[in-house]
Amino acid sequence: MQLQDRTILHMDLDTFFVSVERLLNSDLIGKPVVIGGISDRGVVASCSYEARRFGVHSAMPMKMALNLCREAVVIRGDMDSYSRYSKLVTEVIAAKAPMYEKASIDEHYLDISGIDRYWGALKWSHELRQSIISETGLPISFGLSVNKTVSKIATGEAKPNGEKHVDKDFVQPFLNPLSIRKIPMVGDKTYQLLRSMGVSTIQTLSSVPVEMVQSVLGKNGIEIWRRAHGIDFTPVVPYSEEKSISKERTFETDTIDVAMLDQLLISMTEKLCFKLRKNEKLTSVVTVKIRYANYDTHTLQKKIEYTSFDHVLIATVRELFRRLYERRMLIRLIGVKLGGLIHGVQQLNLFDDNEEQIKLYLSMDRIRLRFGPGAIRRASGMPALNTCQVSKT
Repeated sequence: MQLQDRTILHMDLDTFFVSVERLLNSDLIGKPVVIGGISDRGVVASCSYEARRFGVHSAMPMKMALNLCREAVVIRGDMDSYSRYSKLVTEVIAAKAPMYEKASIDEHYLDISGIDRYWGALKWSHELRQSIISETGLPISFGLSVNKTVSKIATGEAKPNGEKHVDKDFVQPFLNPLSIRKIPMVGDKTYQLLRSMGVSTIQTLSSVPVEMVQSVLGKNGIEIWRRAHGIDFTPVVPYSEEKSISKERTFETDTIDVAMLDQLLISMTEKLCFKLRKNEKLTSVVTVKIRYANYDTHTLQKKIEYTSFDHVLIATVRELFRRLYERRMLIRLIGVKLGGLIHGVQQLNLFDDNEEQIKLYLSMDRIRLRFGPGAIRRASGMPALNTCQVSKT
């Protein structure tokens, strides 16, 4: 296998939430800052490098974080502010980049293949980074190399607030001494499995026969083995902001069965929430739609704090339905729409002060990802059938 002749730039905002908070409050500069749930059961969503020196890290219980770093400044977090600054960064990139993909609220991939013929990829990337810093005030790092995997790993090595260029001929020497933890797709479980085989560095992993890696890690083993060799054919997908996701059900026979309607709304919302978490998104606007037998259509909307949790959104949907369904007429169609979507990794949801709830959702989602979306469902949402519609308007 050979490396692709591409030029991929990965840009990642450094401790993004903390950096935004420091823009809004300069007194936080230089202090150990922890962002996340503030109750005893809260969880760390992000933390500054000063806090990391004490052993604090994302997804850690807040109580443990404060035991490690008693002088930490704890901030609840403001997703509206983070989303606004994320959009500012995206706008700078969109104005200059030939093709870009917004991978999450704080990172972008850019395919700048061929740009060397005109400006020079490294020079162009450096100037773009400086533009982002000067126009937003946010620190940002980048990795520049032949594909997404190597560029992302390079960004990690460039942090904080730095640049790293890995030329095609130096990909393997760059990767070899690094820990296997640096490879995207290698989580805690995979890491422990590989360590049990005596594999700790990328160089060691790349020397293991692919058949052996596959036998231990399954189908993902082949992809991980390829990435250890600097091979990644994943394309940069042009960015298109998905504004909302929705589900609707039109009944063959008009109904007034409120219990069935309630079940269906729960089932719809549950599946939409799983889609949000799978695509690393959060919603802030909930809409319920009713179309009566005479084709009169009514909707009711509510603005909420950013979330992708079933229990929050189901409660909101049921509340909106109760307020909306006042005419007690036969219903032809009902629907649920989640709007105001923003990109965000799973840890964004950790602003909710319930560590046990978070672990439950992560476990349920792992089952769904392995066995399908319908593998585990709420009893209150069964039985139910639905169709899905996705809107980009």
